[in-house]
Amino acid sequence: MIDELAGESRLIIKATLTPVVGSTFQPTGFPDLGAAEFERPIGEDKTEQAVLVESVQSLANRLEDVGWDAVDDRPVPPIAGLPYVEVRDKEERFLTSSRLEPHRLAGAYIKQSSIGDKNAGDLMVERLGVKKEVPTDWRSVYRGIFQLDPLCLIHGVFFSDPSWKDYGNPKVRRAITAVIEAHGTRPVVSGGVKRDDVNPTAGESRTSKEGFGFVPFGRTEYTAEKIELDIAIDLEQINGYGLGEAETDLLTALALWEVRSLLGRPMRLRTACDLELQAIDVRRPSGFELPSADALADQIAKAGVAFESGSAPLTAIYG
Repeated sequence: MIDELAGESRLIIKATLTPVVGSTFQPTGFPDLGAAEFERPIGEDKTEQAVLVESVQSLANRLEDVGWDAVDDRPVPPIAGLPYVEVRDKEERFLTSSRLEPHRLAGAYIKQSSIGDKNAGDLMVERLGVKKEVPTDWRSVYRGIFQLDPLCLIHGVFFSDPSWKDYGNPKVRRAITAVIEAHGTRPVVSGGVKRDDVNPTAGESRTSKEGFGFVPFGRTEYTAEKIELDIAIDLEQINGYGLGEAETDLLTALALWEVRSLLGRPMRLRTACDLELQAIDVRRPSGFELPSADALADQIAKAGVAFESGSAPLTAIYG
């Protein structure tokens, strides 16, 4: 199934979503901005009202979340055999990992930890093969990242730190991008009240600021003619890492597995934004059928890629 993507530069998927309850939804909101409303071009001199339902950065987090068991603090079984860095304190209590940190391998808790008898930052310099006053050997960087945590080559990593300035602050952009937009939108303005049946009368030290009394509030949700999830996997970028065929196929299967897993689970994005999948359309390449999550998990398991650290995570000690 991965072979069908040979020579393709992008895999582009459009999924149609609809609210589970009623016909309204609550879009993502931003501090001091509210919902991200915009006018979407739909033809010559024509636009329609649209709203951002879920941002690129939020969906990147959701794609990563499908691979992490938050209850047991470890990867889910289909990707449990892949290397990553976990961070524990001196009492060996789990803190975070390269699958959870915003900057992944370059996360603050990892950089400030020790791995064995080395500072984690120094170990990264060694593993990535970067040197001072020498042009960055990107193939060495990609190989080093792949051996530490291959998912960083899917979701990106940026070694931005003053201590890295002499090494060029290597950066790998995301190879997978996704966003949810609603088109043909209309606001739905409603409201409610926070009740206080114990003592509805406000008084000294019993104001709405402290949570007492009846407090009315307003809210704005939206309806839409259509809600669409767009996903693009940059196959050209993945192929451009210069890894072996098995490693490249593994990265492609990982990206597809995350997409399939996201589409196959309930998509309750927030309190009043519970969406369900209506249809999947692979727009590019034409005729490609998105494999099932189980089939992709099987391909990941049979990838036959050897990792230096084996299947056990590399443990970093913080503090």
